[in-house]
Amino acid sequence: MSIDNAPGAAMAVRTLEPRHPAMLRTWTFLRTRHWTFLAGLSILVAIVSLLIVSPWITPYDPAAQNLVARLSPPSAEHWLGTDHLGRDTFSRLLVGGRFTVTIAMITVILSFAIGTLIGVIAGRVGGLLDEVTMRVVDLLISIPDVVVAIFLVAIFGPGYVTLIVSLTVIGWTPFARLARGLTLAINAQGYIRAAEVLGCSRSFIILRHVIPNIIRPIAAVSFLRFGHKLITVGALSFLGLGVQPPAPDWALMLADAQPYFERLPILMITPGLAIFLAALSVTWIGHGLEIEARDGGSTDE
Repeated sequence: MSIDNAPGAAMAVRTLEPRHPAMLRTWTFLRTRHWTFLAGLSILVAIVSLLIVSPWITPYDPAAQNLVARLSPPSAEHWLGTDHLGRDTFSRLLVGGRFTVTIAMITVILSFAIGTLIGVIAGRVGGLLDEVTMRVVDLLISIPDVVVAIFLVAIFGPGYVTLIVSLTVIGWTPFARLARGLTLAINAQGYIRAAEVLGCSRSFIILRHVIPNIIRPIAAVSFLRFGHKLITVGALSFLGLGVQPPAPDWALMLADAQPYFERLPILMITPGLAIFLAALSVTWIGHGLEIEARDGGSTDE
């Protein structure tokens, strides 16, 4: 009897096989990631988890006022103290982050989808369409998105929809420029020419060959842009052009706490630290993905 057919050998092989393939794949994925990606992902998961469970763990109504307990320092009753209207800072911090993060996330997703689609089409079609598209991108990318947001908010008034639209009007341009440049580089690859010779449609080439090869670097940029949008949303809310009171918001908490910084500095420290950690986490994730995309190359062989 050969060794390969021995019952003991078969049992040994079964023992070496992983009992939980999903856990093994997860461990392999984490082990091969850059440290900035892992650090940013850990911070982001912690923040998002707190924001998701915030309706069940907030001890007080974030809009409930208690003027008797206004500007109270941290205590067992109010972990982070209360603001100038007696509202619980911890409750407002958890609920307020949901508005800020959600607006920034929706803006980045829309900008990612619109910009990538426009950039890929311009890069594949070329000619006049490519030239006109890039001139429009150059024009819009030279305008700060905060200026556009202030202009649109002044016309249509503050609100969630206005804020998302105003940040998306300019936000798609970096994605379009990057997607177009990557598409031009992929156009020269041999597998693209082979697909064209075989008569594959333009849409098939875009979906099968172009987008899979540009998704990683664009995803890295999307995380970097998310941090930028997060700070922009906070700046607009701080100026009174974003989320409107009485809705809680990190930037509004900063603005409201500014006159009371010397008396109770924690009112400004906590929302400022939340914005900093959220922006830092997505920036680190984007940096890690950018390094891996630069070192890993394309997905096609």
